Amino acid sequence: MKKDKIKLALVDDHQIVIDGITALLKGHENFEFVFATTNSNEVLDKLKSTPVDILLTDIMMPQMPGNQLARKVREQFPKIKILALSMSGQGDLVNEMINDADIAGYVLKNIGQKELIEALGKIASGGIYFSKEVLDEMQRAAQRKKQNQETHLTNREIQIVQLIEKELNNKQIAETLFISERTVETHRKNIFRKTNTSSVIGLVKYAYEHQLIKALQ
Repeated sequence: MKKDKIKLALVDDHQIVIDGITALLKGHENFEFVFATTNSNEVLDKLKSTPVDILLTDIMMPQMPGNQLARKVREQFPKIKILALSMSGQGDLVNEMINDADIAGYVLKNIGQKELIEALGKIASGGIYFSKEVLDEMQRAAQRKKQNQETHLTNREIQIVQLIEKELNNKQIAETLFISERTVETHRKNIFRKTNTSSVIGLVKYAYEHQLIKALQ
């Protein structure tokens, strides 16, 4: 008796990505794409009328970002397994999607045919699959989070770091945050002490490495 193929759906806002991924599995005996779309807003409606085993979803999409789509799919179609696709590991986002949407995997878009087949096979059988690069980034994200917690920068101090990065002086920072220059000076001293830095360049480098600036933008 012939085994039923695993039904796949794919959403990515770049048609060239869709063409590339579908080409990798064209004619494969175990998998078939039942639909592919560049519009993430269409996915939920399509899933209502089209049985799907695994949804491959891009992360950064203009209509509905992949993390939001994944949460909605998990809520409305809990049996569908989700494989996230991205250009980079984005460890914080991966962890968020694991916690919020219970995704089954996360791979980079530069994935080759062999790894894609391995990932889909593992997910289809009830397992999980994360690319090595993604696992490495998740580990780095966890380390950054730990270091940030140990540093204990307050929200106000992080705001000031952001303004320092924008090259505002103490007077400008004070006016922006409606506090006194003396308070800004005190915060700056505490920030340098907590981050173990001694210059603005060192502080900004620390902020980017620990994603303190990115988190507020």
